[in-house]
Amino acid sequence: MNPIEFFDYAGIAVFAATGALAASRKQLDIVSFLFLGGVTAIGGGTLRDLILDAPVFWVEEHNYLIVAGAVAVIVYFTAHLIESRYKLLLWFDALGLAAYSVYGAWKGYELTGSPLVAIVMGTLTATFGGILRDLLAGEPSVLLRPEIYVSASLTGAVVYTLTAAFGVELFLCASLGFASSLALRGGALRFGWSIPPYRSRPGRNPEDIP
Repeated sequence: MNPIEFFDYAGIAVFAATGALAASRKQLDIVSFLFLGGVTAIGGGTLRDLILDAPVFWVEEHNYLIVAGAVAVIVYFTAHLIESRYKLLLWFDALGLAAYSVYGAWKGYELTGSPLVAIVMGTLTATFGGILRDLLAGEPSVLLRPEIYVSASLTGAVVYTLTAAFGVELFLCASLGFASSLALRGGALRFGWSIPPYRSRPGRNPEDIP
C-alpha cells in the first residue's frame, strides 16, 4: 500500500468512526450506525469524484464500503466504553480531515494538473462528509464552532500541492500535508485557536427593510 492509498483508507475508517459515534450519542440502532458511518466516510469523496467527472471511488472499489461498515459495527459494540464520545468524535474528525485533505488534493492534482483545483478538491473532500454527518445527526455543525476547521484542511491541501508541484517525493508531500493540517486542527481543539470573526453590526431583519 503506497502512502496515498493509506491516507485514503485512513480517511474512510476515521470518518466512518465519527459518523458511528454521532449515532451512538443519539442512541440509534445499528442500521443508523452503518448509514451515518457510511455517509460520513464517502460523502466528501463522492462529491469530489462527481465534480471531477471521475468514476466514483466506492462504486469501482467496494472495499471502501466494507471498511466503513466494519468500523461502524465495531463502534456500535464499543462506544459505551468511551466516557466522552463527542470529544473523541472531534479528534477522529481531525485525523480524517488531515488524511482526506491530502488524498483529495492528490487526486485533484493527478486528474487535472491544476494546483488550484487540487487545493479545492482537498478541502472539499475533507470537510463535506463531516458537514453531512452533523446535519443528519443533529449535532452542532463543525463549521459553526469557533475553532479553526476549514482552514486546517485548506492548509494541508496547500502544503501537499505546493510540495508536489516542486517535485518533492510523494511520501514526504503527503506526510507534510497531513502533519500541517492535523497540527492546526489539533491546536484549535486543544488551545481554542480561531480566526478573528466578523465583528461589524448584524444584518437587518427583513421586516425592517422598507
